[in-house]
Amino acid sequence: MAKDDKFSVTPWTVTGKVDYDKLIKKFGTQSLDDNLKRRLEKLSNGSHVLIRRNTFFSHRDFDKVLDDIENGMGFFLYTGRGPSGPMHIGHIIPFVMTKWFQEKFKANVYIELTDDEKFLYDEKFSLDDSRKWSYENALDIIALGFDPDRTFIFQDTEYIKNMYPLAIKVAKKINYSLVKAVFGFKNETNVGMIFYPALQVIPTFFERKRCLIPAAIDQDPYWRIQRDLAEGFGYFKASAIHNKFLPPLTGPEGKMSASQPETAIYLSDGPEIVKKKIMKYAFSGGQATVELHRKYGGNPDLDVSFQWLKLFFEEDDAEVDRIEKEYRSGQMLTGELKEILINKINEFLEVHRAKREEAKETIKDFKVNGQLALKMWNTILE
Repeated sequence: MAKDDKFSVTPWTVTGKVDYDKLIKKFGTQSLDDNLKRRLEKLSNGSHVLIRRNTFFSHRDFDKVLDDIENGMGFFLYTGRGPSGPMHIGHIIPFVMTKWFQEKFKANVYIELTDDEKFLYDEKFSLDDSRKWSYENALDIIALGFDPDRTFIFQDTEYIKNMYPLAIKVAKKINYSLVKAVFGFKNETNVGMIFYPALQVIPTFFERKRCLIPAAIDQDPYWRIQRDLAEGFGYFKASAIHNKFLPPLTGPEGKMSASQPETAIYLSDGPEIVKKKIMKYAFSGGQATVELHRKYGGNPDLDVSFQWLKLFFEEDDAEVDRIEKEYRSGQMLTGELKEILINKINEFLEVHRAKREEAKETIKDFKVNGQLALKMWNTILE
């Protein structure tokens, strides 16, 4: 966890305006620097907007993953989703990155749906709710284009039998003082939550290769525990690349929240809802009047619409530069900038909705992937 006077980042909550340079120091990670980006670009014969624009900004041992690719050893991917409700735009960033790595390097992907953790964490959340959202969220994940032959999506309460033998071995090596220090658990914390970190570590042991985890930076505490234990069990320390949070529509602080619909665009939002939310709630870096804006220009560093375009929705670097220049100069008004974002989001969501419908027919291929399930099981039994 990371907390100071201005922001707080934990696996469950993010508040304040996050200083990502400070966060790297507090978490003890490393910057995803230009050298690593050039190495990745060479190996993948291309680049991805999420890397180029520093949406993914931090890492643990990503250089070793690149070494393994160069040496022909390969790697596998693991990420996940806490199924507590409908998915919004911010939720899919790690999955978009994971899918790209799979496509470029033909790597296997394991996606954990942590229905158990969400039930344990929220007293008002039923296990039936968590299981229902596991299915709904899986459809949204599959719609992003994962390879069914190389992807295994598993739900903790369904696959616990397969993971439990290794989970209790891991749990035996973790004491309460460690998880208390890392996660801030208190005497009132239920024992399920105290045990849970051992379970989230297990997918990093599904293959005898290095595991790369693309995930938001708030999930990093789990991998710190894994890295303390992995070599003692004969596995590699997990590698990770961490993404920034897309700022909420309502301002530059915190992150989008499912409990505050005005802060987020959901994957289920239709065109008119998208337009209404952005026009009404998207925090502006513009001036109070058109006259002042034309004279002094806007601040794209504060403008949420620009930040969403830059961090994710506009892949053309030249177009981002054009928008930024025109907005700073006052040539482009806030309303015009919002319209650009609205069109980009609605184009994305139109394709996503169609792919999601197709996923209802293919979900069985991802949740019953015999080849990867067998690989996982055999590794656990070794």
